[in-house]
Amino acid sequence: MELMHGASMLSRPAEEFGNDSLVEDLWAIKALEHAEVHFNLLTSVHPSQLRLTPYDDQIYATFRQDFPDLQVGRLTDDILKSASEKLKWRQFAEKFNKMDDYSYGTLMRADASKEFSPDNSIFVFRVQFLAIEIARNREGCNDEVHNKNKPTKKSETQSQPEPAQ
Repeated sequence: MELMHGASMLSRPAEEFGNDSLVEDLWAIKALEHAEVHFNLLTSVHPSQLRLTPYDDQIYATFRQDFPDLQVGRLTDDILKSASEKLKWRQFAEKFNKMDDYSYGTLMRADASKEFSPDNSIFVFRVQFLAIEIARNREGCNDEVHNKNKPTKKSETQSQPEPAQ
């Protein structure tokens, strides 16, 4: 019941809350849950086959048009959040303002070759996360973490029941 109340609170206008610690905690929980789901997808499906939205092609093309030289494998707050980069990202995001949740806060791995951890997380907005992760998938940056963490397949002998004697 408390989670449902929290979810309804998150859909209300931000200016109603100020710096409400409950809202911040709820956003942090939601961002962490999203990060876990995304990581599970990365390790279950080969990144080159993964589609995050119906708009992946458009997001990727616009991202590479606006950020042609951004190396997405390893990112830092300094790279993404300098004054000049913030302006470029804001302009990029506005191109996708019709998407649901385009500006919601999301956790992203700083280094694509590593798992989520407190030291390997950057807080970004959703369309920024999507652009970078789609690029990582298409450019092979997520292959290493996929290969290191993909679920092991059961062998034929483990999946077959033993014959009765």
